[in-house]
Amino acid sequence: MVRDQLKKLLGDLPDNNRPIKATMMTQDEFDGYHLESILLELNGIEQVPAYVAKPLTGEGPFPLVIVNHSHGGNYAHGRNEFIKSSPYLQQPSFAKVLTDMGYVACCIDMWGFNERGGKTESELVKEMLWNGQVMWGMMLYDNMRLIDYMCNREDIDATRIATLGMSMGAMMAWWMAALDERIGVTIDISGQVDAHTLLAKRGLDHHGFYSYVPGLLKHFTTLEIQKLIVPRPRMSLVGRNDRLCPIEGVEHLANGLFEAYKDAGKPEHWQSIITSGGHMETKEMRMEWQRFLAQHL
Repeated sequence: MVRDQLKKLLGDLPDNNRPIKATMMTQDEFDGYHLESILLELNGIEQVPAYVAKPLTGEGPFPLVIVNHSHGGNYAHGRNEFIKSSPYLQQPSFAKVLTDMGYVACCIDMWGFNERGGKTESELVKEMLWNGQVMWGMMLYDNMRLIDYMCNREDIDATRIATLGMSMGAMMAWWMAALDERIGVTIDISGQVDAHTLLAKRGLDHHGFYSYVPGLLKHFTTLEIQKLIVPRPRMSLVGRNDRLCPIEGVEHLANGLFEAYKDAGKPEHWQSIITSGGHMETKEMRMEWQRFLAQHL
């Protein structure tokens, strides 16, 4: 299968059958929702700190939104973006907005960020390559194992799962959806990057080392990866002046995905939104993705 071939490019990953252990650190009411701080054992290498935000009312089971934090060069921030937002994101935070909409939402620190810091991104990439691993593959692995953990909770409706992210988190969202069919709705903000356009525009150094998969372009185009999400609902939002997402590539992917969703009989499940602004979530974007999420999740 195409999906299996893509997974093989992601390096040597930990055993998917490894039992997941969760240690509840704290449970608090925060900003109008219930916030759990949990320490997860997902990969057998290092523990993974996570936040889980739940509405204060209702017993569930609740629909689930996996939130993927951005990069922004702020390695100390990590999953704190989930509850405190970032300068290039709208307020209130993703946790507040999503719980107000009646969803449970969660977010982990990715490799090298916040409580998983101490090693630089470049150090992690080099160490993993020497060990036959790919950093992007290891990041994807943790996030998909997070879905495993959340789906085993009694307060989660495992048939209603979405993923959402900004920048690095947006790329994580569409990669996860391409690999994991449990994800029913995908929303990516400022992460619609076509690899071949990025090469042509000499934009590689606008992005970190984390997402480069050895040999990827010998086997897949970006469009081919993203077509693995079809026909599940997806919204991609990009600012017209975002140099990290060259507009030529955004339009190329939008056209190709429009045809793919139309051929699948679900043209309404694909929405490409191009707004003003640069590498940021605009107020228009927030209104659009909230509408889309409420409609499809």
